[in-house]
Amino acid sequence: MAAASSSSARGHHLLLRLLALLAVAGNAVAAGSGAVVGKKSAVLSLRELEWGAAARKIQGGRYEQQSKAQILGEHRKAEGASRATTVLELKHHSPATISNQPAGSEGYLSRLLAADAARAASLLLPRAASIQSRQAAAQVPLTSGIRFQTLNYVTTIALGGDSSGAAAKLNVIVDTGSDLTWVQCKPCRACYEQRDPLFDPASSATYAAVPCNASACAASLKEATGAPGFCARGGGSGSERCYYALGYGDGSFSRGVLATDTVGLGGANLDGFVFGCGLSNHGLFGGTAGLMGLGRTELSLVSQTASRFGGVFSYCLPATTSGDSTGSLSLGSDSSSYRNTTPVAYTRMIADPAQPPFYFMNVTGASVGGAAVTASGLGASNVLIDSGTVISRLAPSVYRAVRAEFARQFTAAGYPAAPGFSLLDTCYNLTGHDEVNVPLLTLRLEGGADVTVEAAGMLFMAKKDGSQVCLAMASLPYEDQTPIIGNYQQKNKRVVYDTVRSGLGFADEGCSYNM
Repeated sequence: MAAASSSSARGHHLLLRLLALLAVAGNAVAAGSGAVVGKKSAVLSLRELEWGAAARKIQGGRYEQQSKAQILGEHRKAEGASRATTVLELKHHSPATISNQPAGSEGYLSRLLAADAARAASLLLPRAASIQSRQAAAQVPLTSGIRFQTLNYVTTIALGGDSSGAAAKLNVIVDTGSDLTWVQCKPCRACYEQRDPLFDPASSATYAAVPCNASACAASLKEATGAPGFCARGGGSGSERCYYALGYGDGSFSRGVLATDTVGLGGANLDGFVFGCGLSNHGLFGGTAGLMGLGRTELSLVSQTASRFGGVFSYCLPATTSGDSTGSLSLGSDSSSYRNTTPVAYTRMIADPAQPPFYFMNVTGASVGGAAVTASGLGASNVLIDSGTVISRLAPSVYRAVRAEFARQFTAAGYPAAPGFSLLDTCYNLTGHDEVNVPLLTLRLEGGADVTVEAAGMLFMAKKDGSQVCLAMASLPYEDQTPIIGNYQQKNKRVVYDTVRSGLGFADEGCSYNM
């Protein structure tokens, strides 16, 4: 019986692989025909959209509270240490100070979307390490940051080290639209409330302020922040130190000392990492300790670790906000840790000298539920892909076309309309429905790659009772502004950034790893 069962299992496995290969071949034929291909629709359980599930999990038919370790997002090394990989964690972060409002309340979500609108508006304006040992790749866990009162994602880093070698564990926002990594530091003159203890430079044996004559204080800092550093005496030593002043288009800012220290990303330690030690900070950073910059200039984490990880990174953003569902942030080109179910399809990565930190691509076509949409804004260059923006912003002509086709199909299925919510103007009353069939948006990228937004990235639950569930996209004010693909539409995708070969890659991947 055991032998027969094993033979049957092998036959079943081979059949599944054959079906997968046939599906890939079919997609290749369709892509060659010039049509925008992609899955037409998917059944979505409305429970997947519930924000209140962030601090609990479903087990044995009942909700149970998460353990303290899960809530704090403690990371652990990945299995298979022989591959020299480590694990960092991404979680959801909030762009407002820590709130006592329930995670699923309408007012709370409205504030988060308003903050996201400010973030997106700031992107529409022009914005002015040594290695301990070579490592092919590093991987860190990545999870929803909703418990940090945010719709963005955060990860845990280790910074510094006291006399015993212990480092501070800090939760930071992961942002591909920023370059300088910074955290709030003691003695903080004006800091927002964060959940982790403030980083204390005096307790780190490896901390050092960047001197004023260092290149990082001049050209590199200007490229990363729009302004060069300035010199002043401080810290009780009497010596001059380099200070930075980083302002964001939405009014947020971080100001402090430019410094170096050892940063730990899972099990990978990087000496001499340049970062901002913020002494005065304000804005849309929620309860996190700061921000990790994954942009393109010299001071970004990607550039500082290029000699070690080759200028390549990727992430997989989990769709659910439950504490035990974890995605990943991978540094390096080693794809052995990926769990993608479709091949990685690449499109050209575009650089804009006027906006050096950002990653752009071209979108040449689109379909909704398998029906092609046409708009003057399709085919325009420089569509920004950004992990720090939540809701995607489309050119007005593109948004109108996508909205009209989505509404046609969704209304035909019998779902009644509901009032708009915040920046989301197309909403439905799904009261009484446990599941709905959702038309999916597929984007055709330059070079023929197709990216289909998953069902959980199409709808945003504004009211917990399902009476107001909205199309999770918005329109830009003007046609000539830069479209943005936000993190809400990137869920359950492996997104690869190859800065050396100038490529952006996309593949389907279930990003809930239950670390």
